[in-house]
Amino acid sequence: MPRCHRLDMHGHWRRFATRAAAIGALAWATAASPQPAPADTGFPAYGGSLGGGSFSPLRQIDAASVGRLEKAWTFRTGETGPGQTTNPRLTFEATPVVVGDTMFVSTAYGRVFALDAATGRERWRFDAGLDPNTRYAEAANRGVAVWDDPRAAAGAACARRVFVGTLDARLIALDGRTGTPCADFGRGGAVALRDPRWPRAGDAGEYGLTSPPLVVGDLVITGSAIGDNRAAALESGVVRAFDARTGAQRWAWEPVDQPLSAANAWAPLSADPARDLLFVPTGSAAPDFFGGQRPGDNAHANSLVALRASTGQKVWHRQLVRHDLWDYDLPAQPVLVELQRGDARVPAVVQTTKMGMLYVFHRETGEPLFDIVERPVRASDVPGESAAKTQPFSTLPALSRHAPVRPDDAWGLTFWDRGRCRAAIERYRSDGIFTPPSLQGSIQMPGYAGGSNWGGIAFDPGSQLAIANTMDVPFVVALIERHRFDAERASGDFRDWQFARQEGTPYGMRRTLLASPLGLPCTAPPWGRLSAVDLRTGQLRWQIPLGSTRDKAPWPLWRDWGMPNMGGPLVTAGGLVFIAAATDNALRAVDLASGQVLWTARLPAGGQATPMSYAVGGRQFVVIAAGGHGALGTTRGDHLVAFALPR
Repeated sequence: MPRCHRLDMHGHWRRFATRAAAIGALAWATAASPQPAPADTGFPAYGGSLGGGSFSPLRQIDAASVGRLEKAWTFRTGETGPGQTTNPRLTFEATPVVVGDTMFVSTAYGRVFALDAATGRERWRFDAGLDPNTRYAEAANRGVAVWDDPRAAAGAACARRVFVGTLDARLIALDGRTGTPCADFGRGGAVALRDPRWPRAGDAGEYGLTSPPLVVGDLVITGSAIGDNRAAALESGVVRAFDARTGAQRWAWEPVDQPLSAANAWAPLSADPARDLLFVPTGSAAPDFFGGQRPGDNAHANSLVALRASTGQKVWHRQLVRHDLWDYDLPAQPVLVELQRGDARVPAVVQTTKMGMLYVFHRETGEPLFDIVERPVRASDVPGESAAKTQPFSTLPALSRHAPVRPDDAWGLTFWDRGRCRAAIERYRSDGIFTPPSLQGSIQMPGYAGGSNWGGIAFDPGSQLAIANTMDVPFVVALIERHRFDAERASGDFRDWQFARQEGTPYGMRRTLLASPLGLPCTAPPWGRLSAVDLRTGQLRWQIPLGSTRDKAPWPLWRDWGMPNMGGPLVTAGGLVFIAAATDNALRAVDLASGQVLWTARLPAGGQATPMSYAVGGRQFVVIAAGGHGALGTTRGDHLVAFALPR
């Protein structure tokens, strides 16, 4: 279940920025021969294709020319700025898609825009009319799906359809030319997804869609986002396929049986239409941090599941976390790749995880293409809990720290805050990755936000490099006996902690970043990394810190330490990786072969999104949403920014 947006580091970083001042003691350019003008090349789906991978075949922008990139245009959605009263939690982290010469992009409020891809000028807009006063459990909309109906007459209404999901649980079909709802889809252009028979289905704002739908053939398929940790019995995590023309439901697949709930697929789905396969990354059964009411492995939760796309029938599944007690959902789109093995190319699917591990499977059979090893993990000491005895570890290099956090690991800018971190670490249980939650409090490393999160990986088919950004910050999770919950939450003793009731279980929950009084993580940086893993050899090719303390600290303390991040990478045939994601309001271009940062541009707000690239009119563009992130405390904005080489 998605909780990346409950990753509330804002208070911690704000304290760092203000207190760091009190301890103050503590346009590169290249003249190169231009590449030939590229043919128009779109970015027709989230991740670039139905199989994801965030790869662009364009090479007009390369290592020799990237230093000359300039801002080509900026579009603003109008959701921030003077006079706006939008919910500060909602974020603009969509990845646009481009079909022909039109760009389509969505916002958390269910607004959809069609833009001229060359100029950024608005062609039409649609407003789903979400209630701005509702507190939505999730805070984002990451994109739309575009479908051309092969049976429709040229120029007919809704011959091109734009599908968008909303935070209030509607699936909407729009005419791609006008933005008008397609009247023949559902009721007046929308299908209502909430089922009143589900437990707690009436909880306003707790069930909706954050990821783009996926269109396979004439089916539009979607999972859901569910507000987790409210209770043991929540809404269903069902995955459903609807007729792309009428909105009629064609099939449904339930990840877990009642009385279990959730295990929902909130991350983007992917598909291999030629093999009639749909790939579904599922989350935890409810609630996240206590499983006494859901004994056993909870099969199909925290799993990569391959379904027959036409029918919803399960083909195979691989569970990557058994009996999840850590909110270790599968958070990102499965990426379909052709893996080079000797002279053969093997159809594979790559899944990244919040544990900072990559798993690679044969796309047709689910057999691991890199070994998976069952390793013993520590038992729970919470009455009523029975944690899994082993967990499946990938033998590919771990991209996040898995070791226990010990008092000697305490880090700080001064002797004083380092000492406070040491004392905090001594209070909590820490056995390394998969340390079970406890009544005293357990250190999670990686935390419930990752490792990897919804930004996922980019894959370069030529070099066979998988590019992943990860976080490496410690969190603390504590269970609270039911009779103590209300008093503890009201005590005022737990500043910056998030509380959740987990009704139907004997325990509530609280969690927070393990941070010093200055607001910095209690373990040493880097707190964010960008890594390249060679999937031919299984070796780590390079790894660099991602992000600086700029925009989080005054100038004397700007350091390239590597920062927490949300968003993902883009890789291009020009040999570049483009990524923002970190908390320093910057977009970077990184050399794919070496990991060297070649170019950096300032953004008007936090770039907690995934960039994309396309060509129109002989010019390659790189575009990113700069909307900020409430939980990370980055600069808020409503900007869509395009970069290109000078004409």
